[in-house]
Amino acid sequence: MGIADKAKNAAEDLVGKAKEVVGDATDNKDLEAEGKKDQGKASVKKAGENIKDAFKK
Repeated sequence: MGIADKAKNAAEDLVGKAKEVVGDATDNKDLEAEGKKDQGKASVKKAGENIKDAFKK
């Protein structure tokens, strides 16, 4: 996994966490759900990249 990919995944995860927190604080369930979705996408991407890394070794 390249450094750029890791940074993008980390940024997507952080944005998702922020959306979730803001959505929870403002009682905006749509924003909260969107944040959770963004975090899930980042986790799936990270897992896929970890699998690729495992096969490169």
